[in-house]
Amino acid sequence: RVFATAGNADKCRACEELGAERAINYRDEDFAAAVKTLTDGRGVDVILDMVGGDYLPREIACLADDGRIGLIALLGGAKASLDLGQILRRRLTISGSTLRPRSEAFKAAIAAQLRATVWPLLETGRIKPVIYQTFPLEQAGAAHALMESSAHVGKIMLQVL
Repeated sequence: RVFATAGNADKCRACEELGAERAINYRDEDFAAAVKTLTDGRGVDVILDMVGGDYLPREIACLADDGRIGLIALLGGAKASLDLGQILRRRLTISGSTLRPRSEAFKAAIAAQLRATVWPLLETGRIKPVIYQTFPLEQAGAAHALMESSAHVGKIMLQVL
């Protein structure tokens, strides 16, 4: 089962069209309470978090015992106040990862694994990137303005050729 959070109805609809069982508008609804209801009080096993910040305590509330959070970005900020006792009592795991400080050799190994395992799925259409809009490089400012507006669903591309 997959649940998602998004900041407006259009983005929630897009998440559901892409396969989420339920998308929760975090501006209108307490997503921790919704997840608990959807899972009959159990919570979820895994959360992929790109937000961090004040999202993290609410995500912890969404987790089942022995649940895990994979933190891969900090769009909501790098600081959070957490009840560490809850993490211990419920045996929760929070892992963080970013490629920025990794060596070029490590990044090359990841790229090779992507070529071997993900690229074939892209080539056959089993997975498809969601591209919202493509801009010529000369319109990078307009692309950036669109990104800042959060009106898009998917990737904003700059064409350099």
